[in-house]
This record gives sequence, C-alpha cells and structure tokens, in this order.
Amino acid sequence: MFTPKEYARLLELVHLGTQVIIGHQGRDTPTAQRYAEIEQKLFELATPLGCADLVDVGSDGRLVPAEKLLDDERLNKILGDHANDVFWHELVARLADRDLAAEQAKQSLSGKGGPSIDAATRLHEIEDAYWDEFEKNDLANVLLLRGGRG
Repeated sequence: MFTPKEYARLLELVHLGTQVIIGHQGRDTPTAQRYAEIEQKLFELATPLGCADLVDVGSDGRLVPAEKLLDDERLNKILGDHANDVFWHELVARLADRDLAAEQAKQSLSGKGGPSIDAATRLHEIEDAYWDEFEKNDLANVLLLRGGRG
C-alpha cells in the first residue's frame, strides 16, 4: 500500500515518464501505447488513494493528468532540464561523429597511410572540445552554412 504522499510521487513519476516518451515520439506510437494501459490503471487508483486532485477525465473518457499535475512548476523544471540536457548531449554527439567521420575520410583519401585513428579516443577528444566550447560560449560561435559544408 502507498500513502497518499507516496502515491502522488508515483503519479508524478508516471507523468514525467509519459512526457519523455510522448515528447520524443508522440502519444500514438507503439512505445507510448505500451505504457498507456498501466498509466490508466494507476490513474484509476488516484481517488481511492487520496489523490483525486491529480487526475481528470479526458474528452475521450480516459483518465488524464489533472492541471495540478500538468502545471506543477517543479515537474516542468525537471522536464525542461531534461530537454536541455538531451539537446546538448545530442548536439555534441552528432557534431563529434561528423567531425570524426570527416577526419577518417581525409586520412583514407590522402593515401599517406600512417597510423589509423583510434576512433573511440579521438571521438572523446572531439566531444571534450565541443563541451569546452559550449560551456564557454554557448551557441555564440555556431554558424549554420545552408547548403554548404563547414
């Protein structure tokens, strides 16, 4: 059994998880549908467990998070911080992958041979350089060359 406080935290956790899944893929995806049934079961327990104020009935008759849950500043900050972290990690990873691939292609095409690039080590070095740059300058030095290669 859960106390009302524990159950409220469980509903917060379910809300956060659902937002991460649907924010990335949408509500009608197989991944989101995988968790929809368990979400409904948990929402059905809200009233008996003293948390009726955290759940409402949606326009389709299914239970949904109430405005109290949706507008919770603490939860929205967690979701915002998560989105921000995902952005930066994805940006660094993609830029580093691109740069490593370009280095490997140049080495291969140069015909000079030489020692092969230790991809894992070099990728880590490139990522570290991007992290240093973004921590110092944010996006101030980023230029987008449309249709070009930078």
